[in-house]
Amino acid sequence: MSHFDEASAAVQAALEAGARYADCRVMVRRTESMSARDGDIEEVDSGESAGLGVRALVGSSWGFYAVPDLSDPAARAAGRRAAQIAAASATVPGPPVELVPSAAVEASWANECEIDPLGVSLSTKGDLLVAATAAAGAAGADLAQGALSVWDTRKWFVSSEGHRIDQHTRECGGGVWASAFGDGEIQRRSWPSYGGQYGTRGWELVESLDLVGNAARLAEEARALLSAPLCPTGETTLVLGGEQLALQIHESVGHAIELDRILGWEAAFAGTSWLDLRKLGSLRYGSELMNITIDPGIPGALGSFGYDDEGTPATRRDAVRDGIWVGVLAGRDSAAVAGLDYAGSVRSDGWARLPMVRMTNVGLEPGPHTLDEIIAATDDGVFMDVNRSWSIDDRRLNFQFGCEIGYEIKNGKLGRMLRNPTYTGIGPKFWQSMDMLSSETVAWGTPNCGKGQPGQVGHTGHPAAPARFTDVRVGVRG
Repeated sequence: MSHFDEASAAVQAALEAGARYADCRVMVRRTESMSARDGDIEEVDSGESAGLGVRALVGSSWGFYAVPDLSDPAARAAGRRAAQIAAASATVPGPPVELVPSAAVEASWANECEIDPLGVSLSTKGDLLVAATAAAGAAGADLAQGALSVWDTRKWFVSSEGHRIDQHTRECGGGVWASAFGDGEIQRRSWPSYGGQYGTRGWELVESLDLVGNAARLAEEARALLSAPLCPTGETTLVLGGEQLALQIHESVGHAIELDRILGWEAAFAGTSWLDLRKLGSLRYGSELMNITIDPGIPGALGSFGYDDEGTPATRRDAVRDGIWVGVLAGRDSAAVAGLDYAGSVRSDGWARLPMVRMTNVGLEPGPHTLDEIIAATDDGVFMDVNRSWSIDDRRLNFQFGCEIGYEIKNGKLGRMLRNPTYTGIGPKFWQSMDMLSSETVAWGTPNCGKGQPGQVGHTGHPAAPARFTDVRVGVRG
């Protein structure tokens, strides 16, 4: 099966209608999801969608048009319509849009996949979720939930510059959650993450999570949290587990380095960024331990691909090196406006959406320590892990996070369990206080990153490991 002919017809029609550049992506996606509650299957859903989206560039403006029809006439009509929309928008004066170079390639890419997740029977998936939630309930959970999701996406990309790229991406993952009900409150424990763990891998990823084997522990911890003391309030040394640090990276680094936010193109829905391009290459973002990379080539990570939705090949770049801000997530047009010579971070969540700057795998390089060494080196502090809540301002600067579980650290050892742990800070001050970083990295997957109007849901990856931060305010002030 190939849809290069339809994509080529759409591009040619856009050029004939006056576009100076055009590209088209055909996408065919199959999805499957399943959820369970308290030992019973709650919902099963599956779907398939197919269509093509065309971008056309006329003067200073883009036009975009999408149709759920892969016939040649529909493709040509979509290309013409995209060019007409661009031409209508270009009547408003503005500087011509330029694109940083992207070498035309003819290529094919697919991620590694040992076990096709759509080939695994629904009964096998159901048995897994039933067993996991039943085990949590038997161990004392008042509410036990589990979920699995699968995405199988095929893309054919053609541009007027000569790109012809097809990609096949298979993604899956899931999780289990146990809740305990107390007097006026609910405590929840999650495995392996607050939303589950996902990757660009086959069913072997789900098998590695051991959802059933971790379910009872979650229930026991959720119930223990009901009677645990509250997290203390004040400034202290904070040790974050890797799962929570992944979300910290996502919210206070990943979104902040999106170039469309920095330029003010993304503002109405999800805000802009505190970063100033004039300080790229000189601004201190964090301590010298902070090395953030943009790497869509990490095998198995959820933000991985062979080529982005502009045909730019997956390339590893530094975003922060030795604590200094040195790179951004960019598209070909935003990079040209900013005077940069690279792009590679543009994707759409489906054929019916305009591609935009999105996170790929934005993660923290490993440090020289282990979590045990970090705990042993801490005389007094708090350990927190697994996200429960998050809040960050629309410039991605001031934040507050809540975690599911915390522990006192006293004289280099974990002490009492702590209930409702929270911490707050200001991005650069917080990252500059990082003084220890573990080498125990996991590429955490976030399948629900929202951005744009109309809204799009992005799949992102965040390699992260436990780390220590000094003088952090924890708890809630009375």
